[in-house]
Amino acid sequence: MTKRTPTGAAVLQPQVTQAITEAVFEELALHGYARLSMEAVAKRAEVGKSALYRRWPSKQDMVVAALSEFSVPLAEVPDTGSLRGDLRATVQAVHDWLTHPRFATILPDLTAEAVRNATLSEAIAATIGEPRRALGATTLQRAVQRGELPADFDVEIALDLVAAPVYWRLSVRRAPVEPDYLDRLVDHLVRALKP
Repeated sequence: MTKRTPTGAAVLQPQVTQAITEAVFEELALHGYARLSMEAVAKRAEVGKSALYRRWPSKQDMVVAALSEFSVPLAEVPDTGSLRGDLRATVQAVHDWLTHPRFATILPDLTAEAVRNATLSEAIAATIGEPRRALGATTLQRAVQRGELPADFDVEIALDLVAAPVYWRLSVRRAPVEPDYLDRLVDHLVRALKP
């Protein structure tokens, strides 16, 4: 009789993970973070709760993973070859992220919850904020390498300056974005950032 080699941990099926992720977004949009439960997500995804716990140890980990998987790739912008082109692609990416039908309904609640919940705030910063800022920093450092920005350029301030107007207009003011708004914004950003 031959002994079977142990296979280790269960293999996670991508389609199940995707169904759970979809359910997380739907539950967040309908009920918000505070009222979201692992039970409700499992029911909506049509899986057992154990499928969730095999992937994430807690509700927070599950939500942050789903949001990160959605949010971070949206910050990737191609190298257009110019500061203006890169900034235009960046503000478009921020706009698309903030206006995405799925994310736009979740963001206000999540922002409020993060103010009340320091652990959640830190997790969001580490898995979404910092990776998105790192991608933005790469974009600005390309402009430094091309000589469009000085070597002592303050990347941290610039990252705030690039994203803040779009966030403020869409998420705080809830003002419309006219067809030429992003182009006009980029014109101002180029003037502000260049020496």
